[in-house]
Amino acid sequence: MLLLLVVFAAPRGAWAHVGSKDVFEQVDAGPYRLYVTVRTPTVIPGAATIEVRSSGAAVDGIRITPLPMTGEASKHPPTPDAMVRSANDPAFFTGNLWMMAAGSWEVRFEVSGASGVQVVSVPVPAMPLSTLKMQRGMGIVLGFLGLFLVVSMAGIVAAAVREARLQPGAVASAERRRRAVFATVGSLVLMGLMVWGGAKWWNVEAASYSADIYQPLGVEPVLLGNQLDLKVTAYKPKDDFRERRWRLNDDFLPDHGHLMHLYAIRQPEMDAVFHLHPVLAGAGDFRIVLPAMPAGEYKLYGDVVHATGFPETLVASVTVPEGMSGGALAADDAVGSPQPLSKGMLGSSYTLPDGYVMAWDKPETVTANTAYALRFRLLDASGKPAADMQPYLGMAGHAAFVKTDGTVFAHTHPQGSAAMAAMMLANGDESSAAPVGMQMDMPMHAAPISNLVEFPYGFPSAGRYRIFVQMKHGSTVETGAFDVVVQ
Repeated sequence: MLLLLVVFAAPRGAWAHVGSKDVFEQVDAGPYRLYVTVRTPTVIPGAATIEVRSSGAAVDGIRITPLPMTGEASKHPPTPDAMVRSANDPAFFTGNLWMMAAGSWEVRFEVSGASGVQVVSVPVPAMPLSTLKMQRGMGIVLGFLGLFLVVSMAGIVAAAVREARLQPGAVASAERRRRAVFATVGSLVLMGLMVWGGAKWWNVEAASYSADIYQPLGVEPVLLGNQLDLKVTAYKPKDDFRERRWRLNDDFLPDHGHLMHLYAIRQPEMDAVFHLHPVLAGAGDFRIVLPAMPAGEYKLYGDVVHATGFPETLVASVTVPEGMSGGALAADDAVGSPQPLSKGMLGSSYTLPDGYVMAWDKPETVTANTAYALRFRLLDASGKPAADMQPYLGMAGHAAFVKTDGTVFAHTHPQGSAAMAAMMLANGDESSAAPVGMQMDMPMHAAPISNLVEFPYGFPSAGRYRIFVQMKHGSTVETGAFDVVVQ
């Protein structure tokens, strides 16, 4: 049985995004600004690593608490853990929290400092992602230890039968030695059955765990003329009656005013991108009339948020035929036409169709699994900061980070990678702990929108990425594109 032990470790996929499991969030808790990184576990139960960099008012300490987003357990938080302040950087804190069950969690931050105590929460989806067999060396060591235990136990049984009632110094008779042999064989058979039963039990548990490894909701695209239907399948395993593990296809929350944010990216050159918003035509059926699109195969990434706050990205492909008559592009939709990947790398400046320019303050080097604050600016045709900025879908901007091999997709916002609907749910209402850059439900004149937008993000793996950034000025939604090779 010991040889059959399995540990669960290597990542296989992700939920709110594709191949990008960690959470990067920038929030204001009263006067305290926190840049939060949550490196989620790949196994459940598992420990998440929390990193916080603070700015604004001076922070004396931070305590963190994990709790489910919904349900009875969300009303009974455990005792908070104190984060550890870096000895070299007093604004940097680290900590670890255990996620004990799969589902939609939040990490609650209790920040204390010169301006008193403030509380803010960050939503964290947690799901088991993969299994991995035990390392060969560890298996060999445990196998020898198990064999030693079996042999030792058989030896104890043999000695007990052969010598337990002998007087000191007496020699066991032939009959006692014969009984000892039979007892040894019997004990080995019994322990063999115990090992076999344990192995069967372990295999059942391992299979049950494997069945719980995260799989995104299924989606089937159906294109009839220019009408695209995305038929979403609920996740309800036939042999699993635990409703808390179910993911439905009709319980979605509006996020930035839409139930789904759909990115359609033409393959393999990534030279056409559309940010669209299908509507729910029925249970599990999203529908949209596509605008005019260049013919070709498109990879579809559809972001949705469940009522529990759990976000998912649905992935599919569709082929747009030549000559398809497209509908009008909706006011909230956006389109971009960057140069094909095969034409070379896009730089840090992107000229837009109306003469405006989007510029990226690109770091000299970009490494994987490192948190960055990536800054982009919108300039007018004369090179000056755009003066007629407007919020796009309630935010100063939107960005999609897409690896060119299709293994990574992340739709993010100025406050970070968590879905806004999940942020609202985690914090009770939209007035508490307003994320940086959020302009939800505000009059256009209530606060000026900067031409500078900043996206917290960390690239999960090395390789080439294309970044699509959307900002709005006047009534025009601009889509800039940038390439980067992550080391």
